[in-house]
Amino acid sequence: MALIQVSDHDFEEKVMKAKVPVLVDFYADWCELFQVIEPMLQELSEDFSNHAVIAKVNIDENPMVANQHHIISIPTMKLFKDGKLTAMMIGRQPKSELTKMIRDLL
Repeated sequence: MALIQVSDHDFEEKVMKAKVPVLVDFYADWCELFQVIEPMLQELSEDFSNHAVIAKVNIDENPMVANQHHIISIPTMKLFKDGKLTAMMIGRQPKSELTKMIRDLL
């Protein structure tokens, strides 16, 4: 499954009601780390293609979701399973940490 974009309108459906774990990257285009993290997220989406979803939420374009999930710093990554927050990381994380976080849920 490809890296997906999620919005205020479909966050509930694509993240909270997902049948598999979903790692959500809350980001903004102006954040310099965005260009560094994007390829890593794409790799994760390929690594876990049938077992988890990797999603992105642009906080500038989707303030409702950002507010609901108390995003105060970016990048923030939150991992959801069965509609519940299971893990959270703030700031740039190595791929190995994100991989471990997802594998622990599988």
